[in-house]
Amino acid sequence: MAELAALEDPKARAVNERHGDDHGVNLGKLRALAKRLKTQQELACRLWATDDTAARLLALLICRPKAFGRDELDAMVRQTRAPKVHDWLVNYVVKKNPHAEELRLAWYADPDPVVASAGWALTTERVAKKPEGLDLSGLLDVIEAEMKDAPDRLQWAMNHCLAQIGIEHAGHRDRAIAVGERLEVLKDYPTSPGCTSPFAPIWITEMVRRRSE
Repeated sequence: MAELAALEDPKARAVNERHGDDHGVNLGKLRALAKRLKTQQELACRLWATDDTAARLLALLICRPKAFGRDELDAMVRQTRAPKVHDWLVNYVVKKNPHAEELRLAWYADPDPVVASAGWALTTERVAKKPEGLDLSGLLDVIEAEMKDAPDRLQWAMNHCLAQIGIEHAGHRDRAIAVGERLEVLKDYPTSPGCTSPFAPIWITEMVRRRSE
């Protein structure tokens, strides 16, 4: 914790806080620290218990993803409010855990929109990598009905799922683009030069174009 405190940078904190992350540690330096520590599950659990955002990010880098039980991960996702911690927890830990599918189904329709966004992130992973058994038309129905008015984090996760359906599944592409055009979610999102817009019709079209080339 003392070492993390020494890495605190006011400029990094200012940037991170604009994205809702209350820490000031440069992520490159955090990763270097994690590389030195290597995997330490017990230390990871103790760091997580501090409720400090930088410590939790470090915990997620040094933990053993398969060591967590289903209920542990459910509790962790509900304790998580910093977007970066939430993102790393889902992507670096839950996706590698044997309970991922069970948690996806439990979280997908959770009344807490942040928890539900984790379920949608896991669903997007399946859309891209293991779509067998998924009802893609049903997912598009839910997105069409609910994405427009969903809270920010949930809306972002649903939009990613919409784009992934359109990118990966040609048979659903026209409908995915049409849903995106009708809802106009993230249509005016500021996009840096050289980056792809998160507006689903543009995102889908651009990724399909790149793959065809």
